[in-house]
Amino acid sequence: MKWMIASDLHGSYYYAQQLQQAFEREQADRLLFLGDLLYHGPRNDLPRDYAPKKVIPLLNSLAPKLLCVRGNCDAEVDQMVLTFPVLADYAVLPVGQRLVYVTHGHVFNLNHLPPLAPGDILLHGHTHVPAWTNFGQGSLYLNPGSVSLPKENTAHSYMTLEGSTACWKTMEGACYHQLQL
Repeated sequence: MKWMIASDLHGSYYYAQQLQQAFEREQADRLLFLGDLLYHGPRNDLPRDYAPKKVIPLLNSLAPKLLCVRGNCDAEVDQMVLTFPVLADYAVLPVGQRLVYVTHGHVFNLNHLPPLAPGDILLHGHTHVPAWTNFGQGSLYLNPGSVSLPKENTAHSYMTLEGSTACWKTMEGACYHQLQL
């Protein structure tokens, strides 16, 4: 199964369209979204073409293939307009012999770890900075970066996960880092 993993869209219709195009180009089976779908939040600048009402139908069209966790900018009112669940605080997915703890990153992160076994993977967004970092006893922290508001001079980005291979990509689809899990 091929997953596309993205985070931090923050209501940008421009980047929602790019995300949809990337999802189609990748021919991924599922889109795992790590939160902050519609609202830009009080600490962020407005993203390019901020238009949550236009983002809603675009995301709803992807509903059968979406798995989402709740970001710190997501609220119950968002669930009222989206046709797929967006309020789960986390998900746990098996990848080979490892478990991936999927969350947004505002509660559980490297400074406040969820219950992980040695070798498990922590996957979150929130920082808007791509990451692939080993920690603890063979554990791994992964972050796809941000679709619409990247920070620290990083690219607008997402990840793919196919089998045990993770690849960080620009929105145009160029792989700039690949990792075997």
